[in-house]
Amino acid sequence: MMQDKPGSIEGCDEFCRTALSLFRFIGAAYATGASDCWEAAYRFADEAPDIADSPLLVARVAALVRILRSGRPCELCFMPPSCRRLSKDEADLMRLLAAARSRQPGELESIVGQFVGSGNGDAATRAVNALALC
Repeated sequence: MMQDKPGSIEGCDEFCRTALSLFRFIGAAYATGASDCWEAAYRFADEAPDIADSPLLVARVAALVRILRSGRPCELCFMPPSCRRLSKDEADLMRLLAAARSRQPGELESIVGQFVGSGNGDAATRAVNALALC
């Protein structure tokens, strides 16, 4: 979950850091079209501690990215995988994931509404909740 340092990965727990890296690899795959980015995502998930089903985790991150990309007027902004800072979009994603993991539906719906808008809110909520359960 997010702790108290917005704008930095220092405020993220291990699961959120893993998810963030996967968001970044998948974001790079969409930005470049390079299949190496997908391979890097799967390899990273395979090596992450305490992940029981790494292919499912990658699929759930990818599903959320697809939903978010389809409901926004501009591309999501992802930093490189090694970066210690968070873009605004990444910080919002970490807030979404933290709200889903702490099972705060009112807060989650509010964040989804601000981040996604009205069109894909339900799909984004389902996707982030599924990701939070990995």
